[in-house]
Amino acid sequence: MNYEKIKKSLALIENPVDKLEFVMDLGKNLPDIPEKAQCTEILGCSSFVEICQKGGLFYGRADSLMVRGIVAIILAMVKGKSIKEIKKIDFEAEFKCLNLNFGAARLNGIQSMISFFKNL
Repeated sequence: MNYEKIKKSLALIENPVDKLEFVMDLGKNLPDIPEKAQCTEILGCSSFVEICQKGGLFYGRADSLMVRGIVAIILAMVKGKSIKEIKKIDFEAEFKCLNLNFGAARLNGIQSMISFFKNL
């Protein structure tokens, strides 16, 4: 699902619990990471998270379904964009407009993932 569809779908969901269930559903559909992809463990997340790159495409994995969903959202934000375009994304503003209720630990992990992309 592309980012605009994710954004529109979340805007239609009013119940905060249903929003988080939608995010977890996104995590169920992360594509497999191709062989020989370069992977970086994202430090600062309470879960194990890796962002991987191969052929200009990004992939990700996490050991928590909720975090997999967050990874799916971030990957949708960057899909099809150049590194220069990715660095211009205001990830924080995008997450704010998604109106998701994450705790401090999750927010720290999101910030760590954002930092990865900002430092490409």
